Amino acid sequence: MLSLGSAPLPLCDGVTRREWLRVGGLGAAGLALPEMLRARAVAAERAGASAGSHQSFGRAKSCIVVFLFGAPAHQDIWDLKPNAPSQYRGEFNPIASSVPGTLLGEHIPRLARQAHRYAIIRSVSHPDNTHTVAMHYMLTGHRHGQPATNPRNQSTDFPTFGAVLNYLRRRPGQLPAGISLNSPANQVSANNHIFPGFFAGLIGNRYDPLFIPDDPSTPSFQPFPAAPPSLTRQFQGRQGLRDQVERQCRAIAETGIGRDFDRFFERAFNLVSSPAARSAFDLTEESRPVRDRYGWTAFGQGMLLARRLVESGVPLVTVNWARNDAYWDTHARNFEQLKNDLLPPFDRGMSALIDDLNERGLLDETLVVCLGEFGRTPAINGSAGRDHWAPCNSVVLAGGGVRGGQILGASDRIAAYPTSAPVSPDDLAATIYHALGIDLHTEVRDALNRPLSLTQGNPLLALFG
Repeated sequence: MLSLGSAPLPLCDGVTRREWLRVGGLGAAGLALPEMLRARAVAAERAGASAGSHQSFGRAKSCIVVFLFGAPAHQDIWDLKPNAPSQYRGEFNPIASSVPGTLLGEHIPRLARQAHRYAIIRSVSHPDNTHTVAMHYMLTGHRHGQPATNPRNQSTDFPTFGAVLNYLRRRPGQLPAGISLNSPANQVSANNHIFPGFFAGLIGNRYDPLFIPDDPSTPSFQPFPAAPPSLTRQFQGRQGLRDQVERQCRAIAETGIGRDFDRFFERAFNLVSSPAARSAFDLTEESRPVRDRYGWTAFGQGMLLARRLVESGVPLVTVNWARNDAYWDTHARNFEQLKNDLLPPFDRGMSALIDDLNERGLLDETLVVCLGEFGRTPAINGSAGRDHWAPCNSVVLAGGGVRGGQILGASDRIAAYPTSAPVSPDDLAATIYHALGIDLHTEVRDALNRPLSLTQGNPLLALFG
């Protein structure tokens, strides 16, 4: 099913916008898509080409953001410290990679063979040790306004990458510019949080990424209904719902949603009923060997789906590590979980994506960015786990003009702090926008039409060429 998450916005009669959109089990032909389409129709094409003459600017036609929800232990995967004292170095051994002198964790053998195709940044650092605000920072490039707290998503959050692409790049009659797979943003945590960092925030929830929370590895995965007659019935039912809501709440007619609703509802219907849109999400069109290659997990099949979406021209796809999988917050049994549950499907899915994009001639024009919200503590705790650690982390980038086989930055002897070339989430965001050809002087505007800088970071030009 399709979903667009947002913070509740009260309408007349005390009904929230979210409740209104959910009435009647709104799904693939529901009301979220018309609103999103309306938003894209009024957004100007703001992408510029004045960020400089560097040949990497705009090299990437698309970007796949691989978000490892929960935060992986960098020192057990990308930045091993085999000579550190035992309380830091962990249980895993380093193995050789396809790049002489670059050693990686023993449980990513496929990715080790692909090391010449990606770059590793070993000096990513920021100050936020709380999941929620750290997610916001890493997925937006802007530090949250309430650091050291655990907030829900808010209308004052900075927009995530996919939302920015929805805002900047119009795609009338096509799939949206920002799509989020295995979306943890739509799932509520134990503390009743809907996480910040995944939404459009201050530019307005009409620019939220198109969320696909369903598990693409299941036989029932089909976010776009395949049968036009059922779509027609849903469409007619939504028209009746709209009429009922308008009779009860005439104030709707004074809003942009009310004025434009008919036209964008029709366009949403045309989009979700189009064979091209359904085909992009139809994993059954892939051969069994290809699907086996990625692995039959939500992550693996999500990576395959991301490849299909960028082939269809979607500029920004986020593949989240699904919340219903074991996820990367390994406060206990870190090594057991990494070895048995986390690294095997990650190694398979990530390596398959890089290899597949390369074989199809898409890697040079597709930027792949793999990150978590922070790193893990150098010291191993009493539960054989590693805790939150924001001062040092590793991020991997491939494609889109990135020169593979290089290491940018370094950490100290226990992977606790950068010792050279520290990189902030601001810089990572600037690098993504630079690769996609978005002028770094671009501004976005909030609900009060106030201009806000897209990024304050500096693109990591050393990665390219």
